[in-house]
Amino acid sequence: MLDARLRPLIDPPLNRLGQKFFDLGISANSVTLFGFGLGLLAAVAIACGSCVLGFLLIAANRIADGLDGAIARVEGKTDLGGYLDITLDFFFYGAIPLAFAIHDPALNALPAAALLCSFYANGSAFLAFAIMAERKGLSTDSQGKKSLYYLGGLAEGTETIALFLLMALFPDWFPVLAWGFAAVCTVSAISRVIIGVSSLKES
Repeated sequence: MLDARLRPLIDPPLNRLGQKFFDLGISANSVTLFGFGLGLLAAVAIACGSCVLGFLLIAANRIADGLDGAIARVEGKTDLGGYLDITLDFFFYGAIPLAFAIHDPALNALPAAALLCSFYANGSAFLAFAIMAERKGLSTDSQGKKSLYYLGGLAEGTETIALFLLMALFPDWFPVLAWGFAAVCTVSAISRVIIGVSSLKES
């Protein structure tokens, strides 16, 4: 929901930084992979109880996630780059709730499972529509110029990262935050399905 509103604010500085990285010969894909490594380290840190370190690594992961797109806009987008970006993002989104479940299974396992289930529903509605949109030649740049069709929803990347950062800052709140965001993601998934069905009927 907030992704499109933040783009005009974050894209200009990221684009300038992306140009500098490109001039240094650093590719978008290498930043994507490096950022994913940071995300996995964040999950390991949280699983081991180092939530402050996890917070910092989550923030670093998101900076890298924005930077790779900025570099790609300079060097030219590729199907491989788009594939790596979205796939590794989903791996990261799954790793953080799992890390909290590993850290405290008795308290966190069930809400983590509910959150992951809602991510699965939201992600499948999002990606399935992107496939159909590609087949039908539909396009949008409401979320910025992307490698695939981004069907907006109530719960998007910005909200998810804000959630993860709150969880890392206040790990004892994980169950409440996870249950609450699972409900938001479920509503978002249902709305995406409704919008998707309507769009595909009209196209």
